[in-house]
Amino acid sequence: MQLNNVFKSLLLAGTLFLSCKEDKKVEEKKAELDKPNIIYILADDLGYAELGVYGQEKIETPNIDLLAKEGMMFTQHYSSAPVCAPARYMMLTGKHAGHAYIRSNSEWRERGAVWDYRAMAKDSTLEGQGPMPKNTVTLAHKLKDVGYTTGIVGKWGLGAPHTHSVPNDMGFDFFYGFNCQRQAHTYYPLHLYKNRERVHLANDTIAPNTKLEKGADSNDPKSYANYTLTDYAPDLMFHEITNFVANNKEKPFYLYWATPIPHVALQAPKRWVDYYEKKFGDEEPYLGEIGYFPHKNPHAAYAAMVSYLDENIGKLVRQLKDEGIYDNTLIVFTSDNGPSYAGGADPKFFESAKPFRGEHGRGKGYLYEGGIRVPMIASWPNKIKGGTKSDLPSAHYDMLATFAEITGFETPEVSDGISMLPTMIGRKDQQKHDFMYWEFPSYGGQVAIRMGDWKVVRQNLSNEKPATLELYDLKNDPTEENEVASEHPEIIQKAADIYERERQTPELEHFKIPLIENGLIAENND
Repeated sequence: MQLNNVFKSLLLAGTLFLSCKEDKKVEEKKAELDKPNIIYILADDLGYAELGVYGQEKIETPNIDLLAKEGMMFTQHYSSAPVCAPARYMMLTGKHAGHAYIRSNSEWRERGAVWDYRAMAKDSTLEGQGPMPKNTVTLAHKLKDVGYTTGIVGKWGLGAPHTHSVPNDMGFDFFYGFNCQRQAHTYYPLHLYKNRERVHLANDTIAPNTKLEKGADSNDPKSYANYTLTDYAPDLMFHEITNFVANNKEKPFYLYWATPIPHVALQAPKRWVDYYEKKFGDEEPYLGEIGYFPHKNPHAAYAAMVSYLDENIGKLVRQLKDEGIYDNTLIVFTSDNGPSYAGGADPKFFESAKPFRGEHGRGKGYLYEGGIRVPMIASWPNKIKGGTKSDLPSAHYDMLATFAEITGFETPEVSDGISMLPTMIGRKDQQKHDFMYWEFPSYGGQVAIRMGDWKVVRQNLSNEKPATLELYDLKNDPTEENEVASEHPEIIQKAADIYERERQTPELEHFKIPLIENGLIAENND
């Protein structure tokens, strides 16, 4: 009798245990289903106004424009830096440039012939950029902690092969694309990487900056045959994107699509180039005077790259809908910095940064609005109201905090971003930045600070020319034409106080800015 009661008690306890276990599984599954998939698309050198929805009149981007129509368009979103590597680092770590380890492109030249394309092909230890510290915590790490499968397809640029700073050691379950930014200067490379291993492609060795053959007719399409080879890297990358989505649709995933487009060289699918040749008509060939590869129809080729990217974004959205996961997917589209002026790119022709200026000195590489103001669109069905706009000042380094609030992970102790989620979903509790900070040791050495509508810009901090001290009222002078520093010493002092409080001395010597490190900037502030 007693044994029977004991047996019943054990059976009941076991049943309750199994029931609790099953309930826990159900709750865990429900939590997974509540977490959206996140696709973060980072274009490369795409200007603020190179999308139709941002005012572009020559390049057609119907699929990206549709994302804006179905989601929210941000009009005051910024890159964290005016060039590739630091912008990507700050997005992944949530740090502004005053706290960042990576503050410019870092080609790690002491290894040897890092700019020799053929040498890199033979010796993988010459590839890649300088690594992040081993203890770096990235957005991908944090998303993995809360159950996400993480993938990056495209361009890395934050640590060379054979170092601890490759994507698979920095929080990503899957990687396919260019490890090295310099290798990405051709869209027909000799190899890409799949996770840690090289994938060799059926392309000839045509090194970046190869000019037309001597005596070639620049008006003859046959003269440019060497620059269109067999395996087009963006095609291969998009194939891996579709596979990643198909293979991971049952659980929440984070896909960082770091497309190299439209960074020059000018190489695009022929059908798109032909389309824009008909649209634009005859044009002057680009002969490679400012690097990369020549092209018979440079404007057509540049527009073709952007429209090709737009076409693939449309295909990805269609796949998400076909897989039944579109409604539970947040898509963020943006760019890593302002437009380039090299390699045949023509920001004046396309008005790439309109209303800002995107030419040399104002676009990529510079802390004026044309160099750091970038498009950003967020689409999330039933969460973000379609056809909305926001003028919330925000930056790449806000994405970590935003995704933390969406998915439930804790932000790292050192984090400079704010969550943009309240704005995205129409809540009234949106925090705002008291200031935004940029520091860039290259292109002469620069610092910029935005406080409300005021923006301080300092240039020539590397002893090459007299240092500048500039102040602009972005509300009344968004294109930064009227410098008013002498009229507002109180604003300059406020910026100086922020600078003194927020800036940490760079750990790496080549990111230090001479006038700053020598203490002369304080003298210039007087």
